[in-house]
Amino acid sequence: MLIGYARVSTADQVAGLEAQERDLRATGCDKLFTERVSSIAQRDQLTAALDFARDGDTLMVTRLDRLARSTADLLAIVATLDRKGVALRVNDFGGQPVDTASPSGKLIVTMFGAFAQFERELLLQRQREGIHKARAEGRYKGRAPTAQRKAPQVRELRTSGICPSEIASRLGMSRSSVYRILSEVA
Repeated sequence: MLIGYARVSTADQVAGLEAQERDLRATGCDKLFTERVSSIAQRDQLTAALDFARDGDTLMVTRLDRLARSTADLLAIVATLDRKGVALRVNDFGGQPVDTASPSGKLIVTMFGAFAQFERELLLQRQREGIHKARAEGRYKGRAPTAQRKAPQVRELRTSGICPSEIASRLGMSRSSVYRILSEVA
């Protein structure tokens, strides 16, 4: 059985998820597991797909970065699949799918997993350097704290006699944020 797994990091990446689902169905996947969650979060549908897979099945993904967050994560997933007798097939290698059913396929998947992790780490390093430079030049202030934007509303509601717990509930923020804002006034 071909089992498809599709993932996007955020809820607003609907088109990306739909494209993955379309591609997986086009390759003949009998069962699809999809989710909208960051790769660093708990991936319940990936766990479900791994649990569902049986000896002789193939887990299929459109790209390695949709499956694993690092080379170590990829190797752990491949080891889990190997123990169950399940192959992994990745469709993002220039139109030619690669799977772990052969030793050369395992090698290629592992190498590309390492390259993907390396590329991601370089991107994050460049991003940090850019932010550091922008901060030094006074062009990057960061995101304003959400609670601080609601400070005038917090103070107004408190002045009208509403308790901090109710303020937090009405404004969709934590009680500790309400108390922090109110203590700034004192």
